[in-house]
Amino acid sequence: MTTTEPAAQATAPKTAAGALDAARDHLLLLQSPEGWWKGELQTNVTMDAEDLLLREFLGIRGDEDTFEAARWIRSQQAADGTWANFYDGPPDLSTTVEAYVALRLAGDPPDAGHMVRAAAYVRGEGGVPATRVFTRFWLAMFGRWPWDGLPALPPELMFLPRWFPLNVYDFACWARQTIVPLTVVAALRPVRPLPFGLDELYPDYDVPPRGKRGLSGWDVAFGALDKALHVYERRPVKGLRRAALRRAAEWIIARQERDGSWGGIQPPWVYSILALHLLGHGLDHPVIQRGLDGLERFMIRDGTGRRLEACQSPVWDTALAMNALADAGLPAGHPALERAAGWVIGEEVKGPGDWSVRRPDLPPGGWAFEFDNDCYPDTDDTAEVVIALNRVLHPEAEPAIERGVRWMAGMASGDGGFGAFDADNTRALCRRLPFCDFGEVIDPPSADVTAHVVEAMAHRGMADSQLVKRAVVWLLKAQEPDGSWFGRWGANHVYGTGGVVPALIAAGVRPEKPVIRHAVGWLERHQRDDGGWGEDLRSYRDRTWVGHGASTPSQTAWALLALLAAGERGPVVERGVRWLVEHQRPDGTWDEDHFTGTGFPGDFYINYHLYRLVFPLSALGRYVKEIS
Repeated sequence: MTTTEPAAQATAPKTAAGALDAARDHLLLLQSPEGWWKGELQTNVTMDAEDLLLREFLGIRGDEDTFEAARWIRSQQAADGTWANFYDGPPDLSTTVEAYVALRLAGDPPDAGHMVRAAAYVRGEGGVPATRVFTRFWLAMFGRWPWDGLPALPPELMFLPRWFPLNVYDFACWARQTIVPLTVVAALRPVRPLPFGLDELYPDYDVPPRGKRGLSGWDVAFGALDKALHVYERRPVKGLRRAALRRAAEWIIARQERDGSWGGIQPPWVYSILALHLLGHGLDHPVIQRGLDGLERFMIRDGTGRRLEACQSPVWDTALAMNALADAGLPAGHPALERAAGWVIGEEVKGPGDWSVRRPDLPPGGWAFEFDNDCYPDTDDTAEVVIALNRVLHPEAEPAIERGVRWMAGMASGDGGFGAFDADNTRALCRRLPFCDFGEVIDPPSADVTAHVVEAMAHRGMADSQLVKRAVVWLLKAQEPDGSWFGRWGANHVYGTGGVVPALIAAGVRPEKPVIRHAVGWLERHQRDDGGWGEDLRSYRDRTWVGHGASTPSQTAWALLALLAAGERGPVVERGVRWLVEHQRPDGTWDEDHFTGTGFPGDFYINYHLYRLVFPLSALGRYVKEIS
């Protein structure tokens, strides 16, 4: 690792201050008149492919929408004909199959060069039989995969009591919202054939369907259970089946949000529309109409085509922006912060939700991620909002903060850590089910969420509370042997470490303690030669990538935030600051093509377009303050 020349160090503060001013001004320009910030939440093309498949199934797919969506999907195809799950990532079979089928819907001929290359890759990887369950669900609805070739998913699952293993509340909120409507679709087994075949996506040899192929006792047991349920599916108890479908429909309808979504996220949204439609709700039914209209508000249309956001993150983005501006030196009474605080206070969740199942006596409070999501507040957003509101002057802030802190404290899991949406959502048995082959399906405590809660509590003067002490112990136990922390919701160990170190310092852990020194050492060892930090998303499956990847603005900022909190002021910090300064755009923001957000570790990733601005602004603000 090279050191910074003294002359360069001497000019860094002035340059950093200029970069700070430019970033601050750019962020202020992005604020909405109502007070919120929202950057695009970019994911992979399965969102757009499945949107076309949904519209094809419902008979509402329009030519213009198809043309624009296909244009975007084509623009994301790699030269070898494949599609990845994140920028510069490896090919993904299921994503490539879904994109291919969407382009066939758009009229792309199978003998076109880009389609031939895609089909060749698919066959080489085992074809449709090797795709994930969700992909084969879509193909089954169009008659291109047998329903009997999918794991059984009976709606009678709705009748399992809450204490019984594998009841719907054993699953994370995003999983239960998806599984319930899928039980309806699987029970009704619709087939609406595509106007073309897909023989070119099947290899000329037998491939066993992808699924759980482990040899553990649980894998064998669930394999036997799946076979038994398939037998039941041939002749279900009619009265019980009707009651289960009715219960599922009531459960789904009760959870539709004001904006027409379900949880503000694409998978349960799409499958809920399908389920209710199959149960007889016409396209003009208010619930279906709100759902379809809501999807339109998640569309981004620009010169590259039409794409669907899997979710929107205005509360999260606004809290991060408020904290970044406070770090940049804006006074607590600045109009932008006051306006943002007023909007955020109005977004407080004041009613019960699914979290109440495990915490029935806990009064409501907290904040969710999206514009409209009253069923699923989360501790991560609540923590960032509490920190942000604690730094502004607003007459209604204090009562909202107190309710948020009370709710957040009540969501601690039994081990002292914090999950995002539920408390004690840790029954790993759910992961063994045959249809759970994509994405995390439970919501156990994670280091990044726990750290944010600890930091928020410390901001409120609660560092000495038993709650925070237990959470700190949880974090100490969660530290990896190499000194880092795993990042559940951001990529990956850089995110986890970047969040935990400031939280531990805020909670009173001294910078000279071994736990902090170990983390600092890890960050120093993983600084890239160019001065930045980056960690590729492949680190979730391949540990050789841990701490390694192209430098990005957000990840460089995370590392700097940890180092600054730990009291580091030497060449490592100077080189990181210089990387941010040198890579800043003339308009004050940064470019960041790489995805640094995580939906499901190993499976689904996010490029939060505001991360490239808010986190560098925070890092530069704290750096300039320290050297001033």
